[in-house]
Amino acid sequence: MPPKRKAATGKASTYKSYNTANLASSSQSDPSPPKLRKRNVDKEKNENNAQGETEVKQKNEKKLPSKDNVAKDVQINKKSGSKKAPRKTKNPSGNTDAITEQEDEDNANGFSRVTRRKKAVINKYLTIITEPELPVEPPKSKAKKKDEEKPVKPGTTNKTVTDWVNIDFTCTKKDKAGQKPNLKISCWNVGGLKSWVNKDCLQFLEYENPDILCLQETKCSQVKLPEEIKQLKEYKQYWCSSEKEGYAGVGLLTREEPLQVKYGIEVPEMDADGRCITAEYNEFYLICVYVPNAGRKLVTLPKRSEWNDYFKDYVKSLDEKKPVIICGDMNVAHNEIDLARPANNTKNAGFTKEEREGLTQFLQDGYVDTFRQLYPDKTDAYTFWSYMANARAKNIGWRLDYFIISERILDKVCDTVIRSDVRGSDHCPITLFINI
Repeated sequence: MPPKRKAATGKASTYKSYNTANLASSSQSDPSPPKLRKRNVDKEKNENNAQGETEVKQKNEKKLPSKDNVAKDVQINKKSGSKKAPRKTKNPSGNTDAITEQEDEDNANGFSRVTRRKKAVINKYLTIITEPELPVEPPKSKAKKKDEEKPVKPGTTNKTVTDWVNIDFTCTKKDKAGQKPNLKISCWNVGGLKSWVNKDCLQFLEYENPDILCLQETKCSQVKLPEEIKQLKEYKQYWCSSEKEGYAGVGLLTREEPLQVKYGIEVPEMDADGRCITAEYNEFYLICVYVPNAGRKLVTLPKRSEWNDYFKDYVKSLDEKKPVIICGDMNVAHNEIDLARPANNTKNAGFTKEEREGLTQFLQDGYVDTFRQLYPDKTDAYTFWSYMANARAKNIGWRLDYFIISERILDKVCDTVIRSDVRGSDHCPITLFINI
């Protein structure tokens, strides 16, 4: 018997005693020599590591099973011959339903539940790959578009843009002496000069080509005139603005420079609103006017009546010197023929008894409404339409804009035209052709 060795001290002895103990325990179960047993232990460790890697790989394969894995499981289940009864299962889409006919067939062939799930997942992914996605159309809105226009009844018009090319701006008529017109004067309530310019209404100057253009309700001071207006070099420009910004105002554009220009009607309390420009020419006075409105519920009717008296006196003082041509928005429909629905408006501004009588009294002083003089029975001839209730398309309008002249030059008038096809404001322009 060999002599016993002394146990080493320190870490080495601990390590040796640990290995000895392990070897002793392994020697009880394994009769092989120590070196061989050590090899077996290392081999076992390697096998455990390989098994762990295999398990991780299988877990990853379960997340996205391949066809090979499914085929492998199918062979294993066929060999084992295991069969399971149909049961409720959770399909790949997430809904719990009865197993499909395909699952019944797989179950009859001995496929396990895990295998069936793998096949279902594969089929799902194959479907995603093979079936292209169709574009999804956005849901149709039931709400009507804001700019969608309602159908218009036959015989009416619902244009929003002027068809300049197809409007005849010429005049073939002559005065009583058989003379062609030598002067064209146009008048237009623009309802705001900036808005009017933005709607390309300066084309009116190109197509109508008036010698004089009178504008009402410009709502713009001279210092804030649009650049497009300032660049009109062929016209001399005169502006009378209200002290209140964005209110009233009149303007006069003329090719021929006047002898003199006056602003207002020489009544300070009435002239603050900027309602009148008077241009003196060799043969006549031209008065561009924007008469005050009686207002809602006729709150400003007294002021309107007062204005009528002052204006009548002012025009008379000029007419004593030269004939006058008055053009502008008079804010009154003189007779029932001058508006679409007279019966409904007898108590509304623009058709009250006071306003109509005021215009009648004015005309009796020796002045003539040129349009009604030339077309006494013409109906549906209007110059203003409300923006509400599609009034212009239905031609529910008022004739508020006039050329009124001294009676003694009536024979020189060739024609007065309402340009109802010209858009850009709630009023349309009117034009006087005269030989003077």
